[in-house]
Amino acid sequence: MSGANPSQPKQDPSLLRSIISVVFTLLVIGALFVSVVLVMSPAGQTLAQNLNWLFAADSVQLWWYVTRAAGIVAYLLLWFSMVLGLAVTSKYLDQLLDRMFTYDFHQFISLLSIGFVLLHIVVLSLDRYLPYTAAQILIPFLSPYRPIWVGIGVIAFYLTLLVTITFYLRKRIGMRAFRAIHVLSLLGYLGATLHGLYAGTDAALPAMQLVYQGTGLTVLFLTVFWLVLAALRKRAVKPQISAVPAGRQKSQAGMRSSIR
Repeated sequence: MSGANPSQPKQDPSLLRSIISVVFTLLVIGALFVSVVLVMSPAGQTLAQNLNWLFAADSVQLWWYVTRAAGIVAYLLLWFSMVLGLAVTSKYLDQLLDRMFTYDFHQFISLLSIGFVLLHIVVLSLDRYLPYTAAQILIPFLSPYRPIWVGIGVIAFYLTLLVTITFYLRKRIGMRAFRAIHVLSLLGYLGATLHGLYAGTDAALPAMQLVYQGTGLTVLFLTVFWLVLAALRKRAVKPQISAVPAGRQKSQAGMRSSIR
C-alpha cells in the first residue's frame, strides 16, 4: 500500500502563481523591447512599408477600426469578469474549479479588460476622423459625439476601475466594504452595455445585437440566481435561531446581559 511521503514538501500554490506572473511579465517586457528595436532598425522600416501596402495602415480609418475592436474586446472581457465574479459569489463553480483559481482569474480578467479600455481611449486621441481631447475623453458628457451615451461609458469605466482597485485594498477596507463596492460592478457593466448599444457604431449590426443580448441576459440570469441564493440563505438562518427553546433563549439573554 503506497502513501504520500510526509517528508516531501508541499507545493505552495500562491508561490507557483507568483512565478507564473513574473515569467509572463518578463515575456511581455521582452516582446515589447524586441518590437521597439525592430521598429527602429532598417528592417522595421521595410516591415512598416509592407504593412502600409498590405493593410493601408496609414489610412484615416485605421485608428477608428482599432478603437472599435478594442472597445468590443474590452466589453467582452468585462462581461466575462462579471460572470466569474458572480460565480465566486454564488459558489456554483466550486465543485468544478478551485475557488482561489476562480478568484485570481476573475481579478486577472478585470485588469485585462481595463487594459483594453485604456487602449480604446488612447486610440480615440489618435483618430484623424474625429479626434478627441483629453478633457473630452476623461470628463463625462463633453464628447462631441453622442455625449450622453459616451459620458455613461466614461462613468462605467471609472466604476470598473474603482472596483478593480479594491482587489488590492481588501485587507485594509475590510470584507464588508469590499463587497459593497463590488456591487457597483453591476452598474459599471450596465453603463458599458448602454455605451456600446447607443454610442457604438457597430451596435446596429445583427452580430453585435446578438452579442449584447446574449451577454446581457447571461448577467441578468446570474444576478437573479445570486439574489435568490442570498435570500434562501437568510431564510435558512432564521429557523435555526427560532428553533432554540424559549427558556434557553432567556438564559442566553441573561448570560449576555451579565457579561455586559
